[in-house]
Amino acid sequence: MIAYITGASSGFGKAIALRLAKNKYNIVITGRRKPLLENLAQDIRNEHNVEVFVSHYDVRCAESVKNAVDNLPENWKKIDVLVNNAGLAVGLNSIQNGNIDDWERMIDTNIKGLLYVTRSIAPLMINQGYGHIINIGSIAGKEVYPNGNVYCATKHAVDALTKAMRMDMLKDGIKVTQIAPGAAETEFSLVRFKGDKQAADNVYKGYIPMSADDIADVVDYVVNLPKHVCLNDIVMTPLAQASATNIHKGHS
Repeated sequence: MIAYITGASSGFGKAIALRLAKNKYNIVITGRRKPLLENLAQDIRNEHNVEVFVSHYDVRCAESVKNAVDNLPENWKKIDVLVNNAGLAVGLNSIQNGNIDDWERMIDTNIKGLLYVTRSIAPLMINQGYGHIINIGSIAGKEVYPNGNVYCATKHAVDALTKAMRMDMLKDGIKVTQIAPGAAETEFSLVRFKGDKQAADNVYKGYIPMSADDIADVVDYVVNLPKHVCLNDIVMTPLAQASATNIHKGHS
């Protein structure tokens, strides 16, 4: 079995790669930070004795995505699971004060990157007659919060695209699942606040957020369901969170 995971250099992607490797999937890991990918590949080989293929590219570049998938060795093209994980939030400004470079980065990664990768891999799955696409969305794709404008819009797009993929490939027997996490402590907030560690840490103070391993647990669960069962949409939050903006702080 082969799992193809985007944005695997850290966070959810790294945890998912390690979890699926533990379950004896051979893993294709992709991302922009090649040294981190190489380190992860070595850890996976050492810990789980499976094969790993490192594919270094930026999902924002359609040509790079296509070339990377087209140039996979034939034995690596029999992809059972695609995890569209690459994504980010940048900035937390009101729409009237938004940074256009931040907007472009989120739109190009969260929407267009997911589309480019899916467009390259979905036909391989259809041709082989099976496959499971897992899109990592967000609670921000279910509701909008102040200053979340463009990030929320990109994750609403992931929500819509997941439903569309399920419909478009229904006759082909391709499973499509969205996992939409709430507050989870990874590099997410550090990226959003552009390296301001104190601001990032403050997001998670006063309660226990989810971890990347929690998301990997759910991925592991959905890929092991019976062939005739597809979980279409999963929203998951820490116990302290009831909505995107309703987080109870004060209990650990």
